[in-house]
Amino acid sequence: MVKNERAYPQFSMCGLNCGLCPMYHVRESGCPGCGGKGHHSCAIKRCGQEHDNVEFCFQCRDYPCERYKAVSPYDSFITYRHVLKDFQKAEHDGLENYKIMLNEKIEILRYLLEHYNDGRRKTFYCTAVNLLELEDLKSVMAQIKEKITGETPIKESAKQVVRLFQTMAEEKGISLKLNKKKAEKIR
Repeated sequence: MVKNERAYPQFSMCGLNCGLCPMYHVRESGCPGCGGKGHHSCAIKRCGQEHDNVEFCFQCRDYPCERYKAVSPYDSFITYRHVLKDFQKAEHDGLENYKIMLNEKIEILRYLLEHYNDGRRKTFYCTAVNLLELEDLKSVMAQIKEKITGETPIKESAKQVVRLFQTMAEEKGISLKLNKKKAEKIR
């Protein structure tokens, strides 16, 4: 049997940034990421093991396969919008550089969750950090440190942080809402 664990579970085999998912940041019983200790296998991981035992789908000789011809327009806990773009970055800039960038984003997200989460912002912060470029995130973080003092109540701080991220996203033409599939009505 092939080992299920992966060396870097924060970036999934299929291209999701697991380290930026709300489920990854649940303190107790959180998801360990793709191939993290205790995480179950999936069809994509089994496929990767059958195709040259690749670490990421973009490394496969058959990439892009049918799975990537039409990436789902709907999100789950995490956005799927940048899967192909993130694969291109990892391939073009090198996997190690992509991991460095992703680790920086994970640290920004942890900081936001620790200092500016009023109990209602985790998904928003995860989506914003996932979809905005690192340079844009650093710009917003500089604005946060400049405009929000430690004396500002957490609810007001969170509102201000959200406004700063929304402003940056609007400038970049990015929606920070998850694209959820509408539930079908039962008749």
